[in-house]
Amino acid sequence: MQEPVWIPRLVIDAIHVDQIREHGGLAGIRDTDLLESALARPKQKWAYDQNTDLAALAAAYCFGIAKNHPFQDGNKRVGLLALIIFLGLNDQTFLCGDESVVTTIIGLASGQISEEALSAWIRANATSSPR
Repeated sequence: MQEPVWIPRLVIDAIHVDQIREHGGLAGIRDTDLLESALARPKQKWAYDQNTDLAALAAAYCFGIAKNHPFQDGNKRVGLLALIIFLGLNDQTFLCGDESVVTTIIGLASGQISEEALSAWIRANATSSPR
């Protein structure tokens, strides 16, 4: 697999601002190091795991942001949008019903869903986008 298109930090920051503006919550970063760690997670997985795929990398973005809690608020929302945007940047479309999204992301944040299970859920709901 060739190197994927990564999400720039500026885009993640903009997603957070937009989500807080639209849905409310506390604005701002709680811990910059935790944010950088979350954004490095998929890159590290790609560099060191020869069997990785786009679903696993998208899961790494979502898992890292949702579990690290780098923002004051909106971490699950930003994690989900990072997953969707990463797939989109890499010619994948993610289509899933709202109930499944809510159940899965809440389960991830609470520790009931593992990163590997999140990857499988993404694979089941992502398809290649036509060019």
